[in-house]
Amino acid sequence: MPQGKEPPQLLKQRLFYLGRKFNYQVTRLRLPNGVEGEWECVRHPGGALAVPVTKEGKLILLRQYRFAVEGRILEFPAGTLEPGEDAAETIKREIEEETGYRAKTWTKLGEFFLAPGYSDEIIYAFLAQDLEPLETPPNQDDDEDMETVLMTPQELEQAIHDGEPIDAKSISSFFLARPFLQ
Repeated sequence: MPQGKEPPQLLKQRLFYLGRKFNYQVTRLRLPNGVEGEWECVRHPGGALAVPVTKEGKLILLRQYRFAVEGRILEFPAGTLEPGEDAAETIKREIEEETGYRAKTWTKLGEFFLAPGYSDEIIYAFLAQDLEPLETPPNQDDDEDMETVLMTPQELEQAIHDGEPIDAKSISSFFLARPFLQ
């Protein structure tokens, strides 16, 4: 995705933490405009997200507990890319794990940076259609605490405008999917 890459000059790496899902680093850099300073950055392998749509035109979302915000938020199914894994493979696995459905038709909606002020994470968004329920859904990850929520596009848009807790990647992906929704 990144067009026009202009990497800064690395002057010194002060801290590097290798985490379970992402890495964290603090570095002293010289930016392309010549300014020097110390910056923190979350290095992330990227994530894939699906906007799943049922035959009836309902969106499948998850109300998921997120420890960082100390509560439950509404979001589309998504997952972190494994090393060497294509985003399409990631989301096909995640939608089955998180919703219990398999999609027959996939459309790439686009990709975008999630929080470029402190992270290099890119979200790869897909529209998932022609859903069929799995006879035996795979087990969810131990740390996943979520419930499935069905909403019409109009209900989701109203929830966004009402300020219901919804993450940015889901809002962005919803608006990328909007032209495909009834």
